[in-house]
Amino acid sequence: MEDESRNSIETMPVLMKQGAEAKLYKSTFYGKPCIIKERFTKCYRHPSLDKSLTAHRIKSEVRALLRCRMNGICTPTVYFTNMENSSIYMEEIEDAQTVREYIQHVQAKDNSDTANNILKPLGVKVGEILGTMHSNNIVHGDLTTSNMLLRGNPVELDVVIIDFGLSHFENFAEEKGVDLYVLERAILSTHPNTEDFFQTILETYKKYNLKSSAEVVAKLDEVRLRGRKRTMVG
Repeated sequence: MEDESRNSIETMPVLMKQGAEAKLYKSTFYGKPCIIKERFTKCYRHPSLDKSLTAHRIKSEVRALLRCRMNGICTPTVYFTNMENSSIYMEEIEDAQTVREYIQHVQAKDNSDTANNILKPLGVKVGEILGTMHSNNIVHGDLTTSNMLLRGNPVELDVVIIDFGLSHFENFAEEKGVDLYVLERAILSTHPNTEDFFQTILETYKKYNLKSSAEVVAKLDEVRLRGRKRTMVG
């Protein structure tokens, strides 16, 4: 009976990819396309500690997804959590491409100035999203252009933020500054000539995180300086 009930909920999961923390499967949930994120056991940790840490990460990820949606930020809908096998069943975002893919497409067909003009509205949208997240003390923890999806026509700027596996709730400017630094490094290292794009993100971010943006940007500058010092030492 348990197997029959399980089959009525999901089709046979198909492995999509495996990361450092979890495996992603493509499946269905009551007929709806879904993604199953299954965190796997870390053998080097004591079993009880591993179970406790994994449960904490799952709960934190689900809370971040739900809090984002409560504040108007598009994230995948959470359908179900299975704490027995450390899995989150969530909406599959269909008809979507990553922001990374979109930027690469724009840069491949246009010169730098034209590409920057095309990407500017996207930078405004991303800055708005991040400012809203941080004003609600949501720290993503792994902001990259691969963890942002553009759903449907890119002109509509329907941006969906995904992969909250390292997310946490934090009121300190340091954590938010690191969040922005991770995104800045991801953008500049992956997409050449995108300094203006990140600057657009940052300027818009300030408008949507009025309470703490000055302190966060100051921390971002500190983190940048530490990063340069490490590079020089290396």
